[in-house]
Amino acid sequence: MKDHPIHEHHAHQHGANCGHPAVIHDGHTDYLHDGHLHHLHSDHVDEHQLSITTQNPAACTPTHRCDGHESGHRHGTNCGHQAVSHGDHVDYLVAGHLHFAHGAHCDDHGVLQLT
Repeated sequence: MKDHPIHEHHAHQHGANCGHPAVIHDGHTDYLHDGHLHHLHSDHVDEHQLSITTQNPAACTPTHRCDGHESGHRHGTNCGHQAVSHGDHVDYLVAGHLHFAHGAHCDDHGVLQLT
């Protein structure tokens, strides 16, 4: 019996040079793939999610400088940044940290540690 979420029907083999960013999450390596954190676990792939923590808060930060993209850039599907599931919303990975589109500004939701 498995007591954790499993990504069903996952044919892609994650690993070094697989094309997906490797991130440190809860003391292990996950791979950022289609907005999800995939963790290799024996004969299957677990679905992990970035929790809201002090390192990755979900607070509004209206004075955050959005370095890493041009002024006026709007995050969303096909914006060019990797989507990251974070708590109950989706952030976007920009220059090593998480941006959340919030009205006319981007909130800073902390650093995502890449390997």
